[in-house]
Amino acid sequence: MMKKLLCAASLLIVFSAVADAPAPGRSYPSGVRETIKAGSDLYQTLAPKYQKMVFAQPISVQAMEVPVIAPIESSEENKMHNQVSVSAGFIDLINHVCHAKAIDRIQPGYFDRYLANLARVSAEGAPPKPPNMVDSRYWSDDIMNDQISYFNQIMSMLISINLTHHYLGHFTKYGKTLEAGKLTPINGLLSADEWRATVEAASINSFDCACTSEGLSALLDGISKMPQRPAWTLYIVPDHTDIRQLNKDLKHFQDLFYHGLLK
Repeated sequence: MMKKLLCAASLLIVFSAVADAPAPGRSYPSGVRETIKAGSDLYQTLAPKYQKMVFAQPISVQAMEVPVIAPIESSEENKMHNQVSVSAGFIDLINHVCHAKAIDRIQPGYFDRYLANLARVSAEGAPPKPPNMVDSRYWSDDIMNDQISYFNQIMSMLISINLTHHYLGHFTKYGKTLEAGKLTPINGLLSADEWRATVEAASINSFDCACTSEGLSALLDGISKMPQRPAWTLYIVPDHTDIRQLNKDLKHFQDLFYHGLLK
């Protein structure tokens, strides 16, 4: 047991180094630990009938630079566990997206330009970082408070979306269709009704953890403007989704929730 704990601690340090290195001398307050905590918090707020269908430690972090978030089935000591796999590269990506959104407050247009740059880079590997990260204004307390707030909102919503694929039965239905040995976006297989059910259930789960939809809506709006979407966007939203309507739905669910009309 001690060896396992030491191994886990070592892996966490390695993953943190991969995911939390935005610029020399700088580090993000959000990373692997916060992602694991978000998964744990989301699990704790699920209804007991749904908790039975998800592993109590729902996040599995992978040391890959390619951005990936996906429902998986893992095994440990001959037991199968339903989890959400999140790559270090995905944590990196969301950190950079959230930083760019925060910087937009003092430099309007920065966020859109960064997302446009992401759209132009479709090759495998880590997406580019936001430009001019050595500018000290980009690391002020106000900017970084916004950055971690957006990170919590986006990561919570995306983890909760992937948890729904386990307890709404999507992974059971489509798991064998996914490419063997690879983390393939399940979103590309969902029907419109399944996707809407996913968004509603995930919204409730995320709102229960006090994470709103504004951050994800900003990212979705940016994705909708991409003339050609990079492969990682399919882990976030199905290709043919009407994103304007999706953002309306997210706001509608949020309004209903905070008026006590969505549970």
